[in-house]
Amino acid sequence: MSISFNQRSDVIKLLQISSGLTSESGDPRFKQIMHKMLENICQVIDQFDVTQEEFWHAVNYLHALGGRQEAALLAAGLGLEHYLDLREDAQERAQGLEGGTPRTIEGPLYVANAPLSDRFARMDDGKDAGEIMWLHGQVKGEDGQPIAGAIVDIWHANTLGNYSFFDKSQSEFNLRRRVKTDANGRYAARSIVPSGYGCPPDGPTQALLNQLGRHGNRPAHIHFFVSAPGHKHLTTQINLNGDKYLWDDFAFATRDGLIADPVKITDSALAAQRDLPGTHTEVTFDFNLYNASASAEENRIERARALQD
Repeated sequence: MSISFNQRSDVIKLLQISSGLTSESGDPRFKQIMHKMLENICQVIDQFDVTQEEFWHAVNYLHALGGRQEAALLAAGLGLEHYLDLREDAQERAQGLEGGTPRTIEGPLYVANAPLSDRFARMDDGKDAGEIMWLHGQVKGEDGQPIAGAIVDIWHANTLGNYSFFDKSQSEFNLRRRVKTDANGRYAARSIVPSGYGCPPDGPTQALLNQLGRHGNRPAHIHFFVSAPGHKHLTTQINLNGDKYLWDDFAFATRDGLIADPVKITDSALAAQRDLPGTHTEVTFDFNLYNASASAEENRIERARALQD
């Protein structure tokens, strides 16, 4: 029986040295992870007889990916970010937790420190002629009671599928706001109906997806962080029903329980009550948060973001 190349003693020794397993310094867990990754890469090279040219093409791809700052985009597109959510879902089920708002991916386009308002915020700067959207809902806890003072952090794209900060033509924090819920746990925001969008067509993420025979499109959606003292931080987003890519999101973010129905409002009295000029689209979405078992669960995960607070 033949021995795989990566099982040879000289290769085993190489991987042990390169991952630091023969050194007493360094982080033990990190070294174990690196050793496993290197071992798996060597197994792939061995199994598919990867050539030198193919290997260096992959290395150069990583250069391009970093140069375009699309690593987080690719992580979403390959389903890895969604996989992390599935793992946390399974952990919560094992703990007997159910009934909370589903989590889904954060994506790479959050910007910290958006303006904070009580109960209501206007999110758009009025420069985009998109359809007016009235977004509102309620935040509740496990006991079904409203959570006053919860922070609903909202961000979404404009009608061209672009996000402020990354799109320099938009004003600062356009379509980005944080809203503190009132005594009844309610929040509301005036904005514009967002559009879906695709990966940059000339970027490395789309180039890889092309090789997989996949598109890089996302449906129209709205991102949220929802947090409150004593409750688990929620990272989620809602996709707008009726979009062509609703169930074909390249980033795997569409989930049961996270689909909102846009409703056309023509009632002039309701528009006036909301201080809107007339016909608009209403999007309603409520959130249910789990109790936190440790203070760390109240905070969003640490990762590189724009304008960190």
